[in-house]
Amino acid sequence: MAGNTDISLRNQVIYSVYVRNHTQEGTFLAVISDLDRIKALGTDIIWFMPIHPIGVEKKKGSLGCPYAIQNYRDVNPYYGTMDDFRKLVDEIHKRGMKCIIDVVYNHTSPDSVLVKHNPEYFYRNEAGEFGNRAGDWGDVIDLDYGNKALWRYQIDTLKMWAEIVDGFRCDVAPKVPIEFWKQARKEVGEVRENCIWLAESVHPGFVKYLRDNGMVGHTDSEMYEAFDICYGYDVREDFEAYLEKKTPLSSLVKMLNLQDCIYPNNYVKLRCVENHDTRRICSYIDDEHIIKNYTAFMYFEKGTPLVYAGQEMLNDKCPSLFEYDKVDWNTGKDISGFMSKLYEIKKEEIFANGAYNLKAYDEFDTVIGTYERNDDKLIGVFTFARQDGFIETDIEDGIYTNLITGDEVMVEEGRIDLEFAPIIMRK
Repeated sequence: MAGNTDISLRNQVIYSVYVRNHTQEGTFLAVISDLDRIKALGTDIIWFMPIHPIGVEKKKGSLGCPYAIQNYRDVNPYYGTMDDFRKLVDEIHKRGMKCIIDVVYNHTSPDSVLVKHNPEYFYRNEAGEFGNRAGDWGDVIDLDYGNKALWRYQIDTLKMWAEIVDGFRCDVAPKVPIEFWKQARKEVGEVRENCIWLAESVHPGFVKYLRDNGMVGHTDSEMYEAFDICYGYDVREDFEAYLEKKTPLSSLVKMLNLQDCIYPNNYVKLRCVENHDTRRICSYIDDEHIIKNYTAFMYFEKGTPLVYAGQEMLNDKCPSLFEYDKVDWNTGKDISGFMSKLYEIKKEEIFANGAYNLKAYDEFDTVIGTYERNDDKLIGVFTFARQDGFIETDIEDGIYTNLITGDEVMVEEGRIDLEFAPIIMRK
């Protein structure tokens, strides 16, 4: 594990913004008008999906994919100028939040600045042509980290951005050698001491595919040598299988508990129910009470919650990466106040340093989680289906207060009445 990872990241919340589709204007300056709302929702870190110029050659859609980057050291002119971006970051900092940006270091667009000036930085196939080694990514070509001159260019670029921003979310980070990331972390730390490193770690099946085909493919355990936070894709397939009613809740909970004993003691996981690469949770479920249980569980889990812009308005459609496809801020639904309350609770220190455990009750589609430290104990009860009746638990009898709603919760003979509202309570 990165030795200086701050486990208080488990008490923080990340909010994801795609500049093109976040506002009607689709600019850096337009995002400023939404910062107070984002802050009030309960946000510590704003993550901007790629802000750089997008390649034109072989682009997807009419506008191209932001992950097909043309120049790592500039900003997308459609979003504004570098000065506009600096102003946006300054406004984020004024509100006590931090800013991280996307780093896409596995590949560039086929017409990138590096292709023009440093073609030796790129992978070539057996025919000597540029290309990519994995994935249906026809709009990008892979870089070759066997060339140490590329390392220097990429790290210097990170150091440039570290003068402005507080950290990086690194796209498909396991496809880039871990030794590169370790060196990058060390050097960037000289520019920004508490730089935040978030890895888009990948599904186990993809790691195996990469390795089976002779490519770099790092596991989460390896990524923690350089990164503070890793994605939860190691259990994403289990989560989606449960959402689709293919497996019981206990299968997912077993994997979540496993995380707590296979990763370093100070591991931090990114917890989300949706992001820009997945379906919206509301595309699976149309019951707001159940959505609130999933949302509350996301905040309760050990790790850093990620809110994908529009999630608070219960959007059910993921905006396109390749077109103007604005977030719907007028759905007629809004759970912002609920999420703000969860954010307040997430600041409890026990979420960072408490002993954590989950237990599934398949017959009730309910998970009960606990955090314990010394004489302090937090208990969470989350029900993912419409259920009535009592559930028998090992919770000590007594009258508790639901920290989310302020309502009383009675536990008698170990039995608790299932409610539609999620419960977080202190012993």
